[in-house]
Amino acid sequence: RGRGINSLQEGSLPCTEVLMVKNTPYIVKVAIEWPGAFPRLMEIDQKKPLSSIIKEVSDGWSIQSHENYALQHADGSGFYITEKNRNEIKNGAILRLTASPAHNALQLHERIQSSSMDSKLEALKDLAKFSRDVTFAQEFINLDGIFLLTQMVESGTDKYQKLQKIMKPCFGEMLSFTLTAFVELMDHGIVSWDTFSVPFIKKIASFVNKSAMDVSILQRSLAILESMVLNSHDLYQKVAQEITIGQLIPHLQGTDQEIQTYTIAVINALFLKAPDDKRQEMANILAQKQLRFIILTHVIRSQKGINNEMAHQLYVLQVLTFNLLEDRMMTKMDPQDQAQRDIIFELRRIAFDVEPEQNNIGGSIEKRKSMYTRDYKKLGFTNNVNPALDFTHTPPGMLALDNMLYFAKHHQDAYIRIVLENSSREDKHECPFGRSSIELTKMLCEILKVGELPSETCNDFHPMFFTHDRAFEEFFCICIQLLNKTWKEMRATFEDFNKVMQVVKEQIMRALTNKPNSLDQFKCRLQNLSYTEILKIRQSERMNQEDFQSRPILELKEKIQPEILELIKQQRLNRLVEGTCFRKLNSRRRQDKFWYCRLSPNHKVLHYGDIEESPQGEVPHDSLQEKLC
Repeated sequence: RGRGINSLQEGSLPCTEVLMVKNTPYIVKVAIEWPGAFPRLMEIDQKKPLSSIIKEVSDGWSIQSHENYALQHADGSGFYITEKNRNEIKNGAILRLTASPAHNALQLHERIQSSSMDSKLEALKDLAKFSRDVTFAQEFINLDGIFLLTQMVESGTDKYQKLQKIMKPCFGEMLSFTLTAFVELMDHGIVSWDTFSVPFIKKIASFVNKSAMDVSILQRSLAILESMVLNSHDLYQKVAQEITIGQLIPHLQGTDQEIQTYTIAVINALFLKAPDDKRQEMANILAQKQLRFIILTHVIRSQKGINNEMAHQLYVLQVLTFNLLEDRMMTKMDPQDQAQRDIIFELRRIAFDVEPEQNNIGGSIEKRKSMYTRDYKKLGFTNNVNPALDFTHTPPGMLALDNMLYFAKHHQDAYIRIVLENSSREDKHECPFGRSSIELTKMLCEILKVGELPSETCNDFHPMFFTHDRAFEEFFCICIQLLNKTWKEMRATFEDFNKVMQVVKEQIMRALTNKPNSLDQFKCRLQNLSYTEILKIRQSERMNQEDFQSRPILELKEKIQPEILELIKQQRLNRLVEGTCFRKLNSRRRQDKFWYCRLSPNHKVLHYGDIEESPQGEVPHDSLQEKLC
């Protein structure tokens, strides 16, 4: 007690003192190394100033000028120990007495300017290693170290151009370690990215644009360009002038996944920071360069597994691509815009095989209005008189109408089948295509988080969205057919609309969980997730919950199950006795007649017969002519 550091040798401390050390939280036991000497086991008093501890350690080895020394982790990170991080020292840690950050930074600042190639290379290797430590980085930056490195990059290639032919490996290594040190130093956020010159940016860009470049240099250069774009608006403009998508794409066609990852990261950065008016233009360029197909072929479907960082970059690209839909999603329809109204006319024309002229001429105005209203009702719009009003809510705005038109044009048979199938059902059982499409588009935007910035930690990308140039529209087309199928399976009515949407969302989310490799796989997965299957899954998940498997719950279930089953039976019999009215279809599938069926009170005979109109209450047994025993 009262000492900063004590040498721990067997028998040197009384038993009571050893116990006291163990129970004292500010005393840590460590080993400290010094080159050429045996390591010493010591106790560090965390309440004493670090400078005092370093002096005592130095005195123990008779080392002069203790102010030029510091303690450093000998294993793991190798970081310097400072007053800020000293509390992270654990019992049993191995430390090293070494040159202080300031002294080390000064030495390396001089060594990297050596005229000897070998000395310079070794110094740059050390600099790349030490630059990961923020304490060292601060000291080196204080010596204008960043400026020195950028000068070496700008002039180094010219200065050693002649030497490059005979010393290519050495030159490549020097440049690689220089760029590595630069990246490590900048990652600490001490220096602003806005301070770099155009010649430096051009030089970094030239390393990326060269067809044959050392992998480590290319990797560091891509990392620097990404950071420039993300951290400075001015640098984005300058980098965008030096780098084109066409120059980046060849790096995706190689086999090095790290290079591919950094390349996609640069594309994402350019995409993310592009002004709104340039973003769609950039998306068009990406489409022209077949970026999606190249990523699908050389990255997603390559023999190598996709690591977490690549998965994150693919997720970011997916989000940024879908965010291009935000403008249409947040655009309300203008009911007075003839071009927008023509899209609705086109939906009507395709569904009912109406000639374009019929939209404008023939018959009285009232007759035409009546015809339009009837057809718009069959199309499932909420506003039958003026369907344009259905698209004045955002989200999904005009994006829903875009999806509907895409479905009608590119999946015409399915579109016509859905519309005509529902228009022939009972009014309360028809699945409204218009309303369903609008709500489904809104739901898909929520699922894919359209309009939200990418998460910094998420890597939830879906390979199937990289298999089609119009992935969102195709996604919609599959899901609208699913919705119609689920509606039929649930025998839903208008009152069940929200319930159906909830089931459809669950079907979609469960299918996406498996990360289908293609849209066809997604469609097949949905086929296996019928409404009946969803009910089974829900029941299974509920039963697998711990509470439902406990003995009291199981005993209660066994006790009340017979009573519940009897109640269900009685409810069903009561409903049969009450009876139901059905529409009667003739040969032309017109639903202008009705028939009624009900069970006799003794539950032995079914009475049924035709009736003139839908009844308001029960129909007496004696008015139903037919019987089924």
